[in-house]
Order: sequence, then structure tokens, then C-alpha cells
Amino acid sequence: MATNRTNHKRYSVLVLLTTASLALAGLAAGCSDKPHEYGKQRPPVDEIDSRDRGLQSKDVVTASDKMAMDLLSDPNLNASKTQWTVVVDHVDNQSSDPRANLDIFLRRLRTNLAQQGRGRVQLIENRQKLNELQSRELDPGAGGGERDPYGQAGGQTSSAVPARIQPDYSLYARISDLPNRGTTYYYVEFTLTDLRNRTIAWTNAYEVKVER
Repeated sequence: MATNRTNHKRYSVLVLLTTASLALAGLAAGCSDKPHEYGKQRPPVDEIDSRDRGLQSKDVVTASDKMAMDLLSDPNLNASKTQWTVVVDHVDNQSSDPRANLDIFLRRLRTNLAQQGRGRVQLIENRQKLNELQSRELDPGAGGGERDPYGQAGGQTSSAVPARIQPDYSLYARISDLPNRGTTYYYVEFTLTDLRNRTIAWTNAYEVKVER
């Protein structure tokens, strides 16, 4: 009698385990396709994609995060009693592919500084971009930063050109590479130059070797 009860318990446990295994297998089969397809179509930006070569989004994310953290922890910046006014310049591409637009490194760094450097860093718009925006969006003689000496702005007296905030520092980057048969070494140098005295206030670099 005891033997029958033992066998019955073993059989019940076996049935439960089998049912649970089948349920898990069905659940996995039902939901595995979508994440797999999504992962292929929207791979994480901070990971290397085996389908690509050269610099990838991971390099942009890693480099800009590293530079923002290092710059915002600079002792001179944190000891300053005033905000540093910074204009973001461009990327000087000195790599073996000079036609590639690599300004994305500076654009993401600029966004990081804007989000994380409030109170310490004041970003200033590039002069060429500012002139473009003003000429497209502001009416001349009506607060657009220009005088109307002949009174042709509807009888309104326009104000003088307001003084623009001048940047103290310019942030730019330079990218160079060393291609070889199987790999390419990239050196991405970021520099913050003091426009008042030409000294380099801060510099750092991101370097990586990639498969060609």
C-alpha cells in the first residue's frame, strides 16, 4: 500500500514537471521572435555591431560620455567663480577618409555638457549659425539687431544692436587614424582653447583600434 502511494506521488511530480516544462517552452517559443527581430532592427547604441566596420555608435557614446565627465570634473572649471562660456567648433577630420562627417562626436558632447554642466558651463551658439538663424527668423529693424536709420520700419524706432556674449573658450576635436592591413587605429583628440590668451585650458583623447 505504501509503495503504491509513493509511486503515485512520483507520478504526480513527474506530471507537474512535464507540464511546467511544456508551458515554459511554449512561452519561450511565443515571445522569442519579437525581441530577436527588434534587437536586429534596433541594436543598442552602446554596443559593437558585428555587421559594421570602423568607428561605430559605441565610440561616439563612449567618447562623448568620457569627455563630458572629465571636462566637468576639471579643477579649474569647478574653482571658477563664473561660468565658462564655450562655443563648440567642429571636428577636424585628418583620417584616411577625409570626406566622412565626424561632427557627431562633438554634437553629442555638446548635448552632454548642456545637460550636465548647468551652472558651470554656458554654451554659446556658433557665430555662423547664429547669423543664419537671425537672418532667417528676425525682421530687420524690428528687434532683429539692426538699426533703421531711414525710419522704414513702420514708424517704429528700432533699438541698437544688443551686445552679444563673447565666448571665453572654443571646443573642437581632431580625428586621425593609422590604417594597417587588418586594423585601423583611431585617435580622437578633444581640446578646449582659451580664446583670450590662446592657452589650452583642457584636453583629452579617445583612442580605439578596429577591424578593417
